[in-house]
Amino acid sequence: MAGDIFQSFGRATPAARHAIPAEDAIALLKSGAAKDGSLLGYGNGRSYGDTCQNQAGSVVDMRPLNRVRAFNAETGVLEADAGVLLCDIIAHAAPHGFFPAVVPGTQFVTLGGAIANDVHGKNHHRRGTFGCHVESLTLLRSDGKTYRCSATSNARLFRATIGGMGLTGLILSASIRLMRVPSLDIVEKATPFGDLGEFFELTEAADQANEYAVAWIDQLAGGRGRGLLFTGNHAEHGLHAASRAGARLSVPLQPPFNVLNRPFLTAFNAAYRWKKGRSAAPRQVGYQGFFFPLDGVGDWNRLYGPTGLFQHQSVVPEGPARHAVPALLEAARRAGQGSFLTVLKRFGRVRSPALLSFPRPGFTLTLDFPNRGEKTLRLLAELDRITIEAGGAVNPYKDARMGAETFAASFPDWPRLEAVRDPAFMSDFWARTVKKLDERQGTAQAAE
Repeated sequence: MAGDIFQSFGRATPAARHAIPAEDAIALLKSGAAKDGSLLGYGNGRSYGDTCQNQAGSVVDMRPLNRVRAFNAETGVLEADAGVLLCDIIAHAAPHGFFPAVVPGTQFVTLGGAIANDVHGKNHHRRGTFGCHVESLTLLRSDGKTYRCSATSNARLFRATIGGMGLTGLILSASIRLMRVPSLDIVEKATPFGDLGEFFELTEAADQANEYAVAWIDQLAGGRGRGLLFTGNHAEHGLHAASRAGARLSVPLQPPFNVLNRPFLTAFNAAYRWKKGRSAAPRQVGYQGFFFPLDGVGDWNRLYGPTGLFQHQSVVPEGPARHAVPALLEAARRAGQGSFLTVLKRFGRVRSPALLSFPRPGFTLTLDFPNRGEKTLRLLAELDRITIEAGGAVNPYKDARMGAETFAASFPDWPRLEAVRDPAFMSDFWARTVKKLDERQGTAQAAE
């Protein structure tokens, strides 16, 4: 592990100072000798912010725990170690006609990471979050005990661990329920829209008719919000074997500056809109290009330069979204900061079993910004303000800087997770937000 760098994918926060192998952490936890705040599970480093970092202690490298333990080809239930990658799950299950019910934007996330972040995909309106499809999980806590958790056994720990940011203990393994699909290929259709009003008119019908729906926004095109609405369904006839999960291109060296500047983004957006929107006819595409387009470019996050990037993801209820989403885009435009990836989609009403889960009914907007220091931090604070005032929430699983008040407004039930947090587990995010909230509550109580 000496050559590994345990960093977040956004690279805007410090890398972990110390990492230990999973087997050492397991032995430490079983002995009951783990110190308070000393540990945090670390998967494959696909989190954008500091929920995967623990500067005050150690991160636990979970990647060696990577076995698929069992798979039922009749029911689609798969049991695997927490360090198994999503791409390996796909490769194992696809020949039998199964696919994960929910996949995020990368196939290089671990099973444990997908659970701890309760990830979502392009079909939340139908399938909910990843946590909706977790049958059970095995959790090791600092009391030395291993807990088998499900909706009916250790249910409180089960609900807290899904979306629990790795704070309830060390996830060792899990059983998940996959969905049967006719093939891995996707029949994709791209529908251009001229502004956000047109998008809002299109999206409800698109969700009703399709398994997958997501919009790309040309964030630099003023405040109109023109873009493309992508819909998709699994093709009746297509590939059943997973294709090789690897980058076709790569960014081998770290550029000394942000390559994704405004002239580049303007040209890229125009070319992308022309290429994807030139035909209204559906076309059959491979699953990797549809679900994981950026996985084809290795280390693409390096393009943001040595200071990294921030990702801001918000969700706003459906009514206020018609005003809040344009306001969010306009705030970014006024700040002179273009977003290379601007994604808009609709969350449905399928509830997650998690105590804390980011998706909720409404529209979610994702923006990526190069880290330009205080200028970018001021913009992100303004995006937080617009979101919270509209009754929405900011995604902590992708965050690297939100304040304690924003987190509390987004997740008022945070004390329920803190109540079952394993004392040996801590993250930089939790220390930055919840510890401050606890301190303020203690000060207020002392003053009464």
